[in-house]
Amino acid sequence: QVQLVESGGGLVQAGGSLRLSCAASGSIFSINAMGWYRQAPGKQRELVATITSGGSANYADSVKGRFTISRDNAKSTVYLQMNSLKPEDTAVYYCFARDGLVFWGQGTQVTVSS
Repeated sequence: QVQLVESGGGLVQAGGSLRLSCAASGSIFSINAMGWYRQAPGKQRELVATITSGGSANYADSVKGRFTISRDNAKSTVYLQMNSLKPEDTAVYYCFARDGLVFWGQGTQVTVSS
């Protein structure tokens, strides 16, 4: 089992920045990828960014050039740096970890005002 604890959400004006953190604990040795999904009201959950255990990152087209995913293996933590935020980035952001199974964090609200 893997436990994930997220932090860093909040309210920000358009054009601003936020950094999300996701700390993993438990059976973390078998994790091969971590990342973030988001879900806006009335919409399906959307994959935002992933990073593999080897450090390879991928992004949704909607966030490329604005968001950066990174990881600190010593802290078993993944970060999502979000810059140039837009109102359409407003959503609950969920951290996930995958080792064959998928584990989820509790979600953190990000609200971008226009």
